[in-house]
Amino acid sequence: MFTVTINGREYQSTTDKSLLRFLRDDLHLTAAKDGCSEGACGACTVIIDGETARACTYKLSRLAGKSVTTIEGLTPREQDVYSYAFAEAGAVQCGFCIPGMTLCGKALIDRVPDPTDDQIAYAIRDNYCRCTGYVKIKAAIKLAAKLIRENLPVPDRETCTGIGTRTQRIDAREKVLGTGKYPDDLYLDGMLMGGAVRVPYARCRILDIDVSKALALPGVRGIYFAEDVPGSNVTGHIMQDWTVLVPRGGISHTIGDAVCLIAADDDETLQKAKKLVRVTAEQLPGVFSPAEAMAKGAPIVHEGHADNILSHQHLVRGDVDLEIARAPHVVTRHYSTPWTEHAFLEPECAVAVADKETGECTIYSTDQGVYATQHECCNIMGVKPDQMHVVNMLVGGGFGGKEDLTVQHYACIMAWHTGKPVKMRLSRQESLMIHPKRHSMEIDMTTACDDNGYIKAVKATVISDTGAYASLGAPVLQRACTHAAGPYNFQNIDIDGIAVYTNNPPAGAFRGFGVTQTCFASESNLNLLAEMVGITPWEIRFRNAIRPGQVLPNNQVAFPGTALAETLLAVKDVFDANRGHVGIACCMKNAGTGVGLADWGRCRLTIEDGKVYIRSGASCIGQGLGTVLTMIAIECTHLDESQIVYVPAETINAPDSGVTSGSRQTLVTGEALRRACELLNRDLKNYRSLKALNGREYLGTYLAKTDKMGSIKKNPVSHVGYGYATQLAVVDPETRRISQIYAAHDVGRAINPLNVEGQIEGGVLMGMGYAMQERFPLENGIPKVKYGSLRVPRSLEAPEIIPIIVEQNKETLALGAVGCGEITSIPTAPAIAGAYYALDKTFRTSLPLENTPYAPKEKLPYPALVPQDGDVVFDPETCIFCGMCMRNCPAEAISVSRADKAWTIDPDACLHCGMCIQNCPKKSLSFFRK
Repeated sequence: MFTVTINGREYQSTTDKSLLRFLRDDLHLTAAKDGCSEGACGACTVIIDGETARACTYKLSRLAGKSVTTIEGLTPREQDVYSYAFAEAGAVQCGFCIPGMTLCGKALIDRVPDPTDDQIAYAIRDNYCRCTGYVKIKAAIKLAAKLIRENLPVPDRETCTGIGTRTQRIDAREKVLGTGKYPDDLYLDGMLMGGAVRVPYARCRILDIDVSKALALPGVRGIYFAEDVPGSNVTGHIMQDWTVLVPRGGISHTIGDAVCLIAADDDETLQKAKKLVRVTAEQLPGVFSPAEAMAKGAPIVHEGHADNILSHQHLVRGDVDLEIARAPHVVTRHYSTPWTEHAFLEPECAVAVADKETGECTIYSTDQGVYATQHECCNIMGVKPDQMHVVNMLVGGGFGGKEDLTVQHYACIMAWHTGKPVKMRLSRQESLMIHPKRHSMEIDMTTACDDNGYIKAVKATVISDTGAYASLGAPVLQRACTHAAGPYNFQNIDIDGIAVYTNNPPAGAFRGFGVTQTCFASESNLNLLAEMVGITPWEIRFRNAIRPGQVLPNNQVAFPGTALAETLLAVKDVFDANRGHVGIACCMKNAGTGVGLADWGRCRLTIEDGKVYIRSGASCIGQGLGTVLTMIAIECTHLDESQIVYVPAETINAPDSGVTSGSRQTLVTGEALRRACELLNRDLKNYRSLKALNGREYLGTYLAKTDKMGSIKKNPVSHVGYGYATQLAVVDPETRRISQIYAAHDVGRAINPLNVEGQIEGGVLMGMGYAMQERFPLENGIPKVKYGSLRVPRSLEAPEIIPIIVEQNKETLALGAVGCGEITSIPTAPAIAGAYYALDKTFRTSLPLENTPYAPKEKLPYPALVPQDGDVVFDPETCIFCGMCMRNCPAEAISVSRADKAWTIDPDACLHCGMCIQNCPKKSLSFFRK
């Protein structure tokens, strides 16, 4: 029997399980989140005897005599302080990391009542946040410290009076305190745990699947194969090419493909059962790069296809070759951009309930589009839409990575056959294998200008590795091509793009949607042209910047609210003051699907108990859509905030408003809501009371009408809105590290400036990680990386980020707002590359950038280490050099050589998680404490 004290109470367990699993599965204290179970992410942070610790790294046997505090154990005063501080600072986005961040703040403030900025950054240094850029989390801890130190009363939340106000998010408190529910927080009566057995090689023929030993394991409730899929065994977000379960005799396409599903009483039984399944497979030759896939005689990824080309895009305007031939200045360079992992904090999870007799299915999911999930799951389950109900729980980050099915359909299949609720969650390593990534691209870019620096033409070829499945590969390639010329006033373009199938993990939507890659190339070329002409990088952009009424490279006329030039002016003084170590880049990004596709926004207002309920199928994935829609409703109806209720997306009472992608929801669903409010206002004039309208409903719809690709119109409308941005990166000449990033963004009109700042800060740091350090290495299609070794930026690596909001749009459409979720990450990489070019005159053409302080460092032998408080220290006298610490390090920060009796560590990569200490059989490792 194991006894542990949690939040002042003693609990007992008969098994020596991890503290995290005991908290969540036994006690249902779910504020500590399971982000990786590897000790890497920090989402499961608790406090043990006053020190922060990762709950996933502690077995209950290590906790005898110790006291554990979780978010649920905070005093009422502390709960009020931290929930207010994090909400007021705007620190809460998806919220998955926030309980852990809150406890880091509490542990610091308990020791240091008035912490400095550096102390706060150090306190959260090993907890990842992918949404916020850490700026507002640090501000929240600072504010909480002040309230506690000075014993100040916690202010009441200010009531929102409409748009343009710095409004706390409506879901902030539940995310800070861990009371809001993500799918993994659901524990339904009789619920089973489900999982999948995957193929052993990226491309192989499945000869046999022996499940006899797994079926004999007590607690296994069912194992299901391709023949058990009720409907179609093929799915896909756009193109139906993704195998649900690879059948016996079938050929896999990538390492994440599943061959069977297992439902068991609990996760421990499930994991044992998965290990007992024996998959016999014949490894087949695969293709792992576009060059291999396009070579003569290459294996075809999808049987029945003539070749490995998913999509070909060719955009031509004007006479490009003529303009390039007669231009006095021409630059041609080849650029390479890498695979990138979304690294959202919450791994994919879904809970499904199904009735085989009636065909009724309900899925509680964490995805970016409830109706897209409904559509695909109906196809797989062979049921009608009115039988398939999808409910969005809280979503722990998406960034495009949760647009495709990963677990929802599998949970539903198992629930269908067992008759019981089934939860399926991916391990972090499964998540890395399965969900689509950012496309790696090879780009050849030619840019020509005249003697005054005015751009005359752009010619480019783009080759994209779309991995094993289509996902969003075709539209990503399309956006990469349509935006490749940049936000400038010229009309001669020739952009040729190809998306190629390989046996790598699939690539799909990722914040920036292809524009991130081509922007790096086009903006870098401009720096060389500016040098040739003899003007600054700022000047060449200002001269060419698109202005209202001018014509973009795609021949669309820029809208009246276009403010790219204003974003450039906003950073000019900073640019001038930092010549020689500053870089600059501009970009534009569409809002809405565009290019002639049906792009509907829909919002239904229902009047219930004298309140207005906002119902829309648009998913809130951490970007704050619920708060934005609430603010729009208040602005349009002049009702009090207490009379407005936002209902999360689902498919019964909320109309389809498309997928949360393409920076579209604020504009498209926001406009639909504005129209619904107009209908409500007409009745309010007559009835003057919401109670008198009980039972009524108002449906607002908006079609973002655009012209198709290749339209013969002189000035087609490709998109109903564009955001524009200028970012400026400053490098410290002495440390050669990035000291500041200024991000001036034309957002049309900021519905919630606090929210917009958070989007900018988080997007900038994500863009910096892409530019400087993140990695997703593949070997024969297999990811060779852990979550902790992705090298996602941490708080100590984040520079000062200065968001600048530019508003110039007076349109009534969505009250002038244009989405800013994606554009915030797009110009960061070329701005940083430009800063390093200005500093050392080395022109870098591949990401992550080489020869910077952010490149991976050599591991240091223990005699060379100067340990800081909390660092891992090593005892060479007791070490047997077995390598257990190395194998269990989630950051891959440790190397061990038994032959050389050498132990080395990268102190910058170390996450201070304690996994090495816990797994050292000789207790040769410990934390250094001052």
